[in-house]
Amino acid sequence: MRWPARRTAAGTFTGAHGSRLRGASPEVTEWRAYRQGDDPRRLDWRLLARSERAFVRLSVDRSELATVIVVDASASMAYPIPAHDKWRLARQIAVGLAAVARAAGDPVGGAVAADRMMLAPPRARPGAVPELAALLDRAEPAGQGNLAAVLRSPVMHAARLVVVSDLLGEWDAVLPLLREHEATGAEAHVVHVIADDELNPPSVAILATDPEDAAIRRPLSVDTRAAYDSAFAEWRDGIARSLRAAGVNYVTAITTESADRVVRRVSAGSGA
Repeated sequence: MRWPARRTAAGTFTGAHGSRLRGASPEVTEWRAYRQGDDPRRLDWRLLARSERAFVRLSVDRSELATVIVVDASASMAYPIPAHDKWRLARQIAVGLAAVARAAGDPVGGAVAADRMMLAPPRARPGAVPELAALLDRAEPAGQGNLAAVLRSPVMHAARLVVVSDLLGEWDAVLPLLREHEATGAEAHVVHVIADDELNPPSVAILATDPEDAAIRRPLSVDTRAAYDSAFAEWRDGIARSLRAAGVNYVTAITTESADRVVRRVSAGSGA
């Protein structure tokens, strides 16, 4: 599986992605007239012999793309209890994406957005993916999390940023940060994790309680189901529109599907 950069990368080390830097790569992309100060080694001598005009070969080097994957560990990611389906899927997606990026030679790191940030800085060594997996194994979803605070960390200024979250609670603070990241010329991806029970609640009457604020409770019954379905769909659609308008690759991940399918959609940049 490949995960090509959505834009030319700004890395300084050789990798698998097109670079913003032009150098001595054998893959020539264009020619231009020789200017004083150009490296004579880049002169196209055959073209000079044919045209008696001096041109230099321009090429795009290949560059690595540092990748950081941020996983939301707020209490809502533990839903449903005790299965923790959202948390299980989020961890599998994070490790899968890290493995794809690392296979291309990219430095990989990650962070867990819990009440206290847990961080594995981007590394290019072979153990980077197991380090991220170990970090996720040590975390448990609880509290309100601090996704926005984690995204403000300088470590998040990687060329490729991935957020794996159910986007509950901090959405208004997270969206401007993702817009800002895209505006720098980097790339951002959001994997929106949704439990199947959130899409298809039980048909029996229940009292839904916010896992991050027990004071927030809402009855859900046959009479209120249509209003819930409409509000939840409108909320998801609004998120998708906002992110795509900002240039962010937005992908949904339902807990009934396998992580590898989600990883393929993210790496293909196909959204959905």
